[in-house]
Amino acid sequence: MPMNRRRLIQITVVAVVILSVGWIFRPRPVPVQLAEVSRGPLSVSVEDQGQSRIRSRYVVAAPVAGRLAPILIKEGAQVTRGQTLAEIAPLPLDSRSRRQAEAALAASKAAVAEAAARAGQAKTALDHSRLTLARNEKLLVEGLVATEEVDHLRSEELSLAQALAAAEFARRAAEGERDMARAALLESGRNAALAIRAPADGLVLRKFEESERVVPAGTPLVEIGDPSNIEVVVEVLSTDAVGIRPGMAMIVEAGGDETVQGRVRVVEPAGFTKISPLGVEEQRVRVVGDLLAPAPGVGDRFRVIAKIVLWHGEDVLKAPSGAIFRYGEGWGAYSVRAGRARLVELTVGHRGPDESEILAGLAAGDEVIAYPGERVEDGVRVVPEG
Repeated sequence: MPMNRRRLIQITVVAVVILSVGWIFRPRPVPVQLAEVSRGPLSVSVEDQGQSRIRSRYVVAAPVAGRLAPILIKEGAQVTRGQTLAEIAPLPLDSRSRRQAEAALAASKAAVAEAAARAGQAKTALDHSRLTLARNEKLLVEGLVATEEVDHLRSEELSLAQALAAAEFARRAAEGERDMARAALLESGRNAALAIRAPADGLVLRKFEESERVVPAGTPLVEIGDPSNIEVVVEVLSTDAVGIRPGMAMIVEAGGDETVQGRVRVVEPAGFTKISPLGVEEQRVRVVGDLLAPAPGVGDRFRVIAKIVLWHGEDVLKAPSGAIFRYGEGWGAYSVRAGRARLVELTVGHRGPDESEILAGLAAGDEVIAYPGERVEDGVRVVPEG
C-alpha cells in the first residue's frame, strides 16, 4: 500500500507539472479589433483639393497701340457696363495698322454673332429644362415619378441657368469688344483719348497695368468677372477620372463645417503630369463642377475640398473596408464565431475608403476583424482589444 500510494502521488505530481507547463505555453488568444457588419447608407466618392473660379470673366485689352493713362480703378471695385476703366491716346495708324484694326473690327463682329448664337442655344436648353421640370413636378404630386428624378431635374435647371448667365456675359463682353474696336478705328486719326469701357457688369479681379506707358495693341489691362457665377475645378487622378461622369453630385467644403452642393459639368478629355508633394509624378485630369447654391465668402481662386459622389445606396449591407482583403481571385474576411477567427469568402460590390458593399458571405450583425495581422489565421482564438 505505501508503495502504491507513493507511485500515485508521483503520477499526480507529474500530471500537474505537465498540465501547468501546457497551460503556461498554450497558444494565447490574439487581441483583435472587431467591427460589426450592418445595413445603412453607403457612398463611394473621390475626394481631392480644388479651386473655386469665377466662370464669367473677361480680360479687357488695349484695342490700339497708344499711351495708356494711369488706371485709377481699384481691384475689387464693382463696375457696370459702359463704365470707363482706362484711357489711351491712340498712336497714328499707318496703312498696315489700319488694316489690322479693320480686321479686328470684323473679327469682333463675328465674335458677337457667335456669342449671341451660344446665348440663344443656352436659353433654348433652359426653357426646355424648365418645361420638363414642371411636367415632372406634377407627376411627383401624383406619385408617378421618383423624388430623386425631380431633384436631378432641378439641379440640371439651375446648372443651365448658370450656363445661360455665362453665355449672356460672354455676349455682352463680345459686344463691348466690338464697340471698342469700332471706336479705336474711328478715333485713330484724332488727338482725343479713347475711353476703354467695361463690357459688362462685374467685379475688377485684377489690374495688369498700373502706371502710364505706351502699350501695343492687345495688351491686357484689366480683368473683370461676375462673382455670383462660381465654378469649382478639381484635379483628380486619371484612374479616378475614368469613373466620373457629367451630372454626378459634388460636395464642396470651403472651410469650416458648412458644405455646398454642386454637380459635375465637364470632365476634361486630356490629362497632364503633376508632381505630388512627395515628388511622385502623377497623371491628373481636371473636373469642372457648378455650385447649386451660393457659397458665402468664397471668391475667385479660393482653395476648396471637393468630394465627387460616384455611387450612393440607401440600404446597403456594408462592412469596414479595413476588414476586407484579397483572397485568391476574390475577397475574404475573418468573421468571429465562438471566440475564433473564421475565414469567409466574400462577394464585394462598391468599395469606398471606409466601408464596402457586401453582396454575399456575411450577414447584418456579424462581427469581423478589422485590419487582421499576421497572427490571425483561420481557427485561431481571438479576444477583443482593450
